[in-house]
Amino acid sequence: MVGCSSDVAPEPAAPPLPNQVMVADRSYSPSEITVSVGETVTWVFEDGGMAHDVVADDRAFRSPLMVSSTFTHTFTEPGTYSYHCTPHPDMIGSVIVVP
Repeated sequence: MVGCSSDVAPEPAAPPLPNQVMVADRSYSPSEITVSVGETVTWVFEDGGMAHDVVADDRAFRSPLMVSSTFTHTFTEPGTYSYHCTPHPDMIGSVIVVP
């Protein structure tokens, strides 16, 4: 029929996971996240075919180079964990772990 419209609303975007960091647009978002001891952070890689990784400055964790996937790490000790992307050293972030 001409001029008819659908009453179907578009699907809402899925809410972000707790403790999720997006790896996109050559950045980590958020670049700083605070979690409690025992919590897991999930990095979600979605940067249009560009490979990135997540490497802790103190080598506490390291993901492989990925184009699209996820990487998780569970933090068992309080402290501040700075990290970076090996191919893109201007990409930096930190996880603050509180008791």
